[in-house]
Amino acid sequence: MSVHSALDLFVRKLCQRSCLTEEEKGAILALEGREAEIPPHQDIVRPGELTDFSCLVVSGMAARFGQLPDGLRQITAVYIPGDMCDLYSLMLPKVEWALQALSARLTIIRVPHQQLKDLVQAYPAVAEAFWRDCVADASILSQWVVNVGRRDARKRTAHLFCELSLRIEQAGLGSRHSFQVLAIQSQLADALGMTPVHMNRVMRALRQDNLLIVQGRDVQVPDWDALAAVGGFEGGYLEMNQSWRQAH
Repeated sequence: MSVHSALDLFVRKLCQRSCLTEEEKGAILALEGREAEIPPHQDIVRPGELTDFSCLVVSGMAARFGQLPDGLRQITAVYIPGDMCDLYSLMLPKVEWALQALSARLTIIRVPHQQLKDLVQAYPAVAEAFWRDCVADASILSQWVVNVGRRDARKRTAHLFCELSLRIEQAGLGSRHSFQVLAIQSQLADALGMTPVHMNRVMRALRQDNLLIVQGRDVQVPDWDALAAVGGFEGGYLEMNQSWRQAH
């Protein structure tokens, strides 16, 4: 995927939650940054690092994580192409939630904060769209807390795959029934608060029930509604439908 295509996906995602004019979209598409390829498992931004850029995913998958003093990590978010995974660092450049490459090949654009600041100062509607995107990111994080804290292993796994399938479908990178997840099983286990062994048992049980079939990076969901029912999944927290704006 090209840099322009990633910016186009970013605009597309913003427009799922905000109304932007053609001029405002064009201003976002004109952003420039340093492209970088990040090896798997390598940190993009480390905890406590002071940054002067935000990262836009071009291809592959990235994860946000928290880290304990003993080095153990908990993944708290997963980002796909078109996601500006640390847009919040524009306001809080010293990050406590760090970023890591998940996939075998992650490409990002490091967009300078100054460019983003100039953009939002020139276009208040873009500032509002960025703000709404950060709110949606916080909403997803809140749902992940509920997922790990209150759902059992089977439900939380079903819920995560339902979320990823919808986000990938909305980005035009697959469908809710067939998509790719560029993360290994141990990383998904980390996101779900499980051991890899337990994760493997859960995945095997979901496959036996013909709910979720994972072969390498390829994911098949034969009956998406049934998987959503298992996970108690309702996608409103993703804030992808802006029909509510008609009343405002």
